[in-house]
Parts: sequence; structure tokens; C-alpha cells
Amino acid sequence: MTTSADHGTDPTRHPELLAWLDGRRQAFDQWAQQTGAGRLDFSPDSLNELEDLLRETFQSDAELRAQRLDPFVQGAVWYLGEVICRAKGMVWKFERDVDAAETAAMPPLFGPDAPTGVLDTPCVSFPEDGPERGLYPLNILCRTLIAKDELGEPVDEHLVDALADDYLDDEDDEFDEGED
Repeated sequence: MTTSADHGTDPTRHPELLAWLDGRRQAFDQWAQQTGAGRLDFSPDSLNELEDLLRETFQSDAELRAQRLDPFVQGAVWYLGEVICRAKGMVWKFERDVDAAETAAMPPLFGPDAPTGVLDTPCVSFPEDGPERGLYPLNILCRTLIAKDELGEPVDEHLVDALADDYLDDEDDEFDEGED
């Protein structure tokens, strides 16, 4: 078994991720019951129910981010990621977005003391891809609550959109075009 000292470059074995995943799995039945959701069966269609709960609970992406340690948000992050993993054959991954020297002083996964610019949330990606090409369930939840983009144009995103093969490809293309 991999330990915190030797998890090395395998982001699927990060000890904080493994502990978080285990905690979320154990808490799922109680979380699902507390949400009042009728059907959270890990199917793609169940994301519509999760989205309805999300929209009933939060008015904005900023409000959701501010409550990211709330048990409801933690459960929603895990549930969304699990649905994506099961539907697309992805796996959970976690790497801190800080230098190794800074990592020792950082709080644990989803720690309340993490600076807002520090990535402390897990992602899901294909086994052969690194976390930099992953989908971040917390960000997907937040994107779903955004009503208008930076230009004031309406945004109509849904959780189930994250299952599309081309999810976020348009943003990558725009970024790549801007580098030329």
C-alpha cells in the first residue's frame, strides 16, 4: 500500500484524496437522505436531481464556493465526480497546486485555512492524463450557477453537460488561439 511518504507522482494515491474519498463513500447514504433527493443512483440522469438541489440551495457560484466545506457541497462534489468516473471511465486524482516546500505548511484537502488561490480540490480524469487535464467537480458545480459570462452573455450550463466528450473544449481552443 502507498503511504503519504511514497505516493510520489501518482495523483490517484494521494493520502488526503484516499481519506477524503473513503469519508465521502461512508457518508453517502446519510448525505443522500439529508438532501431529500428522490433518486441519486449514480446515473447521468440523476445529475438533473442534483442540479435542482444545487439551484435550490445556492443563489450564486460565489455563495457555493464560500460554503465549499459544508457537508452538502462536499457530498455534491463527490457525487458529481463519481457519476463522471462511472460514466466516462475516469478516476479521482489530487495534486496540490503549490510548490513542494509550501505543501508541508498547507492544510489538508478542502482545508478551511487554504488561501483562495490554492487548488485544494480533487479532480477526475482519464487514468493516462494528468490532473491538469482533469475535470474539477467543484468548478463544474460553480459553473452551473453562473447566469452570465464575463461579457454579460447568458450562460446555460447544466451538470449533465460535464459528461459530453467535448466539455470545455471550446475554452481550450480559445486559450490556444490567444497564444499565437
